[in-house]
Parts: sequence; structure tokens; C-alpha cells
Amino acid sequence: MASSIAGSSTFMASLSCHNPNQALSRASNFNAVSLAINGKSFPSLKLHSASRLRVSCAAKPETVDKVCCIVRKQLALPEDSAVTGESKFSSLGADSLDTVEIVMGLEEEFGISVEEESAQTIATVQDAADLIEKLIEKK
Repeated sequence: MASSIAGSSTFMASLSCHNPNQALSRASNFNAVSLAINGKSFPSLKLHSASRLRVSCAAKPETVDKVCCIVRKQLALPEDSAVTGESKFSSLGADSLDTVEIVMGLEEEFGISVEEESAQTIATVQDAADLIEKLIEKK
């Protein structure tokens, strides 16, 4: 979904994001933004001050949901535990071995192979989902 954001500092950006709320939460560097998603305009929103915006969230919501389920399973977390795209593996109690097991579970579930170098860049559920989408695209 392509979106555009205009900030109070006449900044324009093109976003690829499946979750507009997540895009807005990441847009907190502006005093105000106006948002258009697929031609539908949203009113200006007052945000925090600063000057820069970078949003990247390529993964489909269903991919993020699957990753959340795999993370819950690998870490033996209750089904009702709050695991979201922003959840950091370390905050969920994962150590390096847990992270390796999560990556192995993702490889099996999605039929992909994650290079060790790429696996080391995964810190959040969203990072994992984005990498999965990228690897699936390359197939």
C-alpha cells in the first residue's frame, strides 16, 4: 500500500506500509502530518517535534501474525501474551539460542533459508516478517 506523508517542514515521503497506525506511530518526528492512503485523505495530526521521517514495514499482516505465533510457540508464551510487530525478542525473554530456534521455525514454516548474516539483524517480530517477505519475493 503506497502512502504519502507531508510534514510541517514541507517534507514529502513515499511509504510502503500495510498498517497505517504503525506508519503514524513512526512519524512522531513531525509537529503535524497529513496522511493519504490509496487516495483517501486523513486530517492533519499533531505530533511531536523534530525533522525526519523514515517508515519501512513491508510485511503483510498475516506474515506478522504467523511470526508472532511461532515466537510464542518457541518461547512457550501463553496464547494471550502481547506479541506484536514491535516486540523485541530480547524483551520477550529470548536468548541467542532461542533466537536461532525462532529463525529455524520461521525457515520451516515459510519454506525459506535465512543466511546467518541476515539472521543476526533480526531483533523484532517486524524485522523477521520483513525479512521473510523479502526472501519469499526472491523465490
